[in-house]
Amino acid sequence: MGGSAGAVDRSVVPAETVTSWLVTLGGRPQSHVDLADPTRIAFDYVRRAADVLDALAPPGERLATLHVGGAGMTLARYLAATRPTSRQVVLEPDAELTALVRAQLPLPRRSGIKVREVDGATGLAAIRDDSFAACVVDAFDGEGRTPAELLGPEAAVAYARVLGPAGTLVANVRDRQPHPLVRGLVTSLRGSFAEVRVGAEPATWKGRRDGNLLVVAGPDARAAQALEEAGSRRAAPYRVVAGDRL
Repeated sequence: MGGSAGAVDRSVVPAETVTSWLVTLGGRPQSHVDLADPTRIAFDYVRRAADVLDALAPPGERLATLHVGGAGMTLARYLAATRPTSRQVVLEPDAELTALVRAQLPLPRRSGIKVREVDGATGLAAIRDDSFAACVVDAFDGEGRTPAELLGPEAAVAYARVLGPAGTLVANVRDRQPHPLVRGLVTSLRGSFAEVRVGAEPATWKGRRDGNLLVVAGPDARAAQALEEAGSRRAAPYRVVAGDRL
């Protein structure tokens, strides 16, 4: 879902149905968008992030959400459909990618989604304290890696500041055993959030391949428990790690 600027190929290509599309960056799939049904989410880790967002407020209730990383804005579209009129801000530095998405995959009218052409760290610094109920971090550089400035202690403090004491962070990090990036982020978040948990498919935990790990941090275990419960009902069950095991 994240994007980056630079001399890389940006494309929107057909997916599995006539209304669904893939946004690619440098040949790597970044987002899946179904224009006819924004609640249909194809990427598994994005579906799991949506499970967490679903648990943060009663169905249909507004949920002010900050997105660090945009690309096709799959989750922002999902929230606009499931929680209409929610205030949403997307931090996406790749203006060319955003222009391509807006032209070929237009956002719904009156979606409430505002895109700021700025990188995550800079954009976070400009946001007021306690401004959002949720923050979704899903950003990648040109090599498909989460920028280091979004994983360290300064970023953790910034997330906690913009979310306030009741907000929830959902961060997608692509990593591989022994998961140094996720370990660093978890260590940083523990100083600012009461509850931190990590979920991933078993193959990702075992280190067979690179994979997406979802880090969920908040004031309590509610959101992470929703991730675990929803993940257990799906074809590829998630394993969520917390407490001493984490």
